[in-house]
Amino acid sequence: MDVNGVAAIVTGGASGLGSATARMLAAKGAKVTIFDLNAEQGAATAAKIGGHFAAVNVADEESVSAGIAEAEARHGVARILVSCAGVAPAMRIVNKEGLPHSLDTFRRTVEVNLIGTFNVLSKFAARLIAARVEGEEAGVVINTASVAAYDGQIGQAAYAASKGGVVGLTLSAARDLAQFRIRVVTIAPGIFLTPMLMGLPQAAQDSLGTQVPHPSRLGRPEEYAQFVGSILANPMLNGEVIRLDGAIRMAPR
Repeated sequence: MDVNGVAAIVTGGASGLGSATARMLAAKGAKVTIFDLNAEQGAATAAKIGGHFAAVNVADEESVSAGIAEAEARHGVARILVSCAGVAPAMRIVNKEGLPHSLDTFRRTVEVNLIGTFNVLSKFAARLIAARVEGEEAGVVINTASVAAYDGQIGQAAYAASKGGVVGLTLSAARDLAQFRIRVVTIAPGIFLTPMLMGLPQAAQDSLGTQVPHPSRLGRPEEYAQFVGSILANPMLNGEVIRLDGAIRMAPR
């Protein structure tokens, strides 16, 4: 897909992988709307790239519907969706005091990472299908899972389960939407330099980077965005989950 002049939505676009993706798309001429709950940072990012910001909770139906309508009013019907919104709590199933994992935390993680991904995907697709876009390709959806879906570490039960759900969603969604010429692809990133990791001491960041076989460092958000661009450009990439991880396989801890 040639993204120049095409309307795009990036969830979680205020920072990290989403922000890098929004910048990449805008640089290629796309008309980008950022969905995020961080209004200050989201609006600032949108202003820098000449895009639009909409305060959207991906796990809420009405919020997503309103956000899609707002994005369309500004840029036209969106044909690209990149879902980067997510949360990553660290909590053991049973802690050292013998207390069970908070069900609210588990539920919230699934609501944002899995239900939120599906919520935006389904509403984006419904609106795009109704628009009856011409040509071989109507649209592209790129979701974000994680290597934790395969290599979930200690304390990642909620996160790994939610991202495993995104992995399982991919092929079925691609098959559902194929008749409407909408592709669905998922990226499963390894250890990337996101705001969460940037809060760690440099020594800790370096230690994590050395776990990656090659290149032996943390991934850069721009490299995630670069891969989004590659997926958009190749019409045969569909229904696949692709690890972007420097060949890392996460240890238990």
